[in-house]
Amino acid sequence: MPRIVVVSPPFHSHATPLSALAGALAARGAEVFFACAPAFEPLADRAGVRFVPLTVTRNANTGVAERTDQAAREAERLTEFLRATRRGPVETLLTQARHRRADMLADPEGVYEDLRAVDRRLRPDWYVVDQLAYAATLALHCLGVPYASYCPGHPGYVLSGPDAFFGLPHDWPEAVRPDPSRLTALSAAVRDNDRAFTELFAAFARDRVPPAPDPGRAFALTSAHAVVYAYPALPWLPERAEGPAHLFAGHMVGPDEPPAPDWTRRLKGLRERADRVVLVALGTFLSARDDVLRTVLSGLLDGTDDTAVVVAAGARADALADLAGSRAVVVPAVPQRQLLPHVDAMVHHGGGNSFTECLRAGVPALVLPMSSDQFAVARDAERAGVGVVRDPNALRPPDVPDALAAVLAGPVGRRARRMARDLRGYGPSWAAERLVAAMEAGPPRPC
Repeated sequence: MPRIVVVSPPFHSHATPLSALAGALAARGAEVFFACAPAFEPLADRAGVRFVPLTVTRNANTGVAERTDQAAREAERLTEFLRATRRGPVETLLTQARHRRADMLADPEGVYEDLRAVDRRLRPDWYVVDQLAYAATLALHCLGVPYASYCPGHPGYVLSGPDAFFGLPHDWPEAVRPDPSRLTALSAAVRDNDRAFTELFAAFARDRVPPAPDPGRAFALTSAHAVVYAYPALPWLPERAEGPAHLFAGHMVGPDEPPAPDWTRRLKGLRERADRVVLVALGTFLSARDDVLRTVLSGLLDGTDDTAVVVAAGARADALADLAGSRAVVVPAVPQRQLLPHVDAMVHHGGGNSFTECLRAGVPALVLPMSSDQFAVARDAERAGVGVVRDPNALRPPDVPDALAAVLAGPVGRRARRMARDLRGYGPSWAAERLVAAMEAGPPRPC
């Protein structure tokens, strides 16, 4: 069985599912090392794999982005990003495009040297690298070692062809579809980034390892052997490039775990006061949008008398404490995967993990997309009929009960439950089995 190093960026939403894949690979008999920033070592311990300290970006998020220790410039960019989300999708994506150089390729030389040291020490047969860890992928390309790619969110992160660009959604949900004229500047920005990153990648490869092949389009650099998607194989997704094995795992969630006793008590108390329970979580970055959380929470509490709410409010839990009560639990973080089987609906931001975890649990969702791939994910929820999409910046408290009623309508709930049945058998173990088979059929490591 192969020796594998799994490389993750230091983001909770990436490292947690990647550690699940690492554990599943180890369960298949592979010797696995989980390489991430030191704060994420407990994930390796829980997955039963060995840990390798490796930091592939200066930006970080250990669970609540605003509470993560960050360098001053990284914290400033986070503030700029959050302000942009209030101005809408195009401004947000433009801001992310401006930040991309510092976020994704801050220290390619350091990442290359660190990975080369790991490679010399461990001599793994294969790597698995997060698609968004571009500096790490570039380093592996230059080292000439076999690697598989892991796509952490929407499959559009792996570019499907010359007309696809990183940072430009291939489709939009109806509620936040920008006017075509607003997309002109965004299209220009992502194309400029594509050219600039491609030139940087080519120069780095040429200067560091002259014999290495040209990396080609930077954002299209991915494994030629296998790509694991933590996403279902929806029939309308853009056609995948020929060559690598495309493994759509559906989700990257480990075995079911019951909620801890304190959460069991909380859920029991809420059920005694309400007919249904809604989970509200906007992810580790966007929990900072306490204005949206307040809109949703107050709308559900004031507009219904039969609904209880659990809210993951991140660093803004204190700011929302006035709304906590007999029908509302407001806390910094929740065990989302453990709670989902015990709630009736979820309100989320269109993050890939939230989308696929809802699918796995058969829970319909109200989706409020704000950034990154969330617009494409929200569109997929809309097309699949498992969720309802609204504009988070236009949403008002009186709108929330009607949106929830649409989510809980029979057809949406039935489709969500049907997709949960369809996804049974998928997940980390399914992906690990097929990934190991692709590795065994792939090229041997160069001597």
